[in-house]
Amino acid sequence: MAKTARLTLFAPLLAIIFPSLPAFAQGDYRSGGKLLLTGGVTSVEGASGGGLATWSTIAGDETERGIGASASATWIETRDFGMTAFGGKIGLFDRVELSYARQRFDTNAAGAALGLGAGFAFGQDVFGAKLRLFGDAVYDQDRFLPQVSIAVQHKHANRGAVIGAIGGRDDSGTDYVLSATKIILDKSLVLGGAARLTKANQFGLLGFGGDRQGAATVQFEGSAGVLVSHKLLVGAEYRSKPDNLSFAQEDDAYDLFAAYALHRHLTVTAAYVDLGDIATVKAQRGFFLSMQAGF
Repeated sequence: MAKTARLTLFAPLLAIIFPSLPAFAQGDYRSGGKLLLTGGVTSVEGASGGGLATWSTIAGDETERGIGASASATWIETRDFGMTAFGGKIGLFDRVELSYARQRFDTNAAGAALGLGAGFAFGQDVFGAKLRLFGDAVYDQDRFLPQVSIAVQHKHANRGAVIGAIGGRDDSGTDYVLSATKIILDKSLVLGGAARLTKANQFGLLGFGGDRQGAATVQFEGSAGVLVSHKLLVGAEYRSKPDNLSFAQEDDAYDLFAAYALHRHLTVTAAYVDLGDIATVKAQRGFFLSMQAGF
């Protein structure tokens, strides 16, 4: 009886979050339906969006009556460092996204100069959840209202001893992100912005908080792109970052990207990326490549 009462209590909340759940339960669902590239690609944290910036989009090709998913692999190579990220995400009824990414940051030969040893690597696990609050980036073309989502990303870095030695306060932390995205089809434009409350140093790979600044700060992420065709999106992104550690200034990040849909279920993204100075090593610019497969 108590169990039935609890289910009854949560039923209105589920109906608000997933308005198409009754139809889905009866077998009336759609496994695809989004326009190409309008579900975003994969960010460095594993969520749907651009390479650096968060979008309010939900992972997968599903409509509000379906479930979608994707897996991704990302490589970043700068002058002195390398980074890989592998992950996956699930989209539920174009309303909720659940994601996971495993990141590895390789210091290559620069690790020796930093006193860590050549080839020393940092790792991080990122667990994310995103909820679309209101709006539709594509199908609300008759209104200026963007699609707005809220997200949480919990991160855990694996080098606690090193993080403490350089002034980092914690090896784990949680980011909170409010994002808005609008796709203007008659102008072929994709516009997005996000506010991130975070303590992360270098996306969290160097820990959270520091000897210069310990509290979370609000950082901005922005993206703008042009749909050159229904298969090709080109644009630019900007992401500000905290500057919490006194031993090395942390710079904001930029990129110029092109995302191409090889197939409805396969997208490749390439970018020129500028990460600024990293851990006293100057001018870390290079290339970003990401592959995403999904349905």
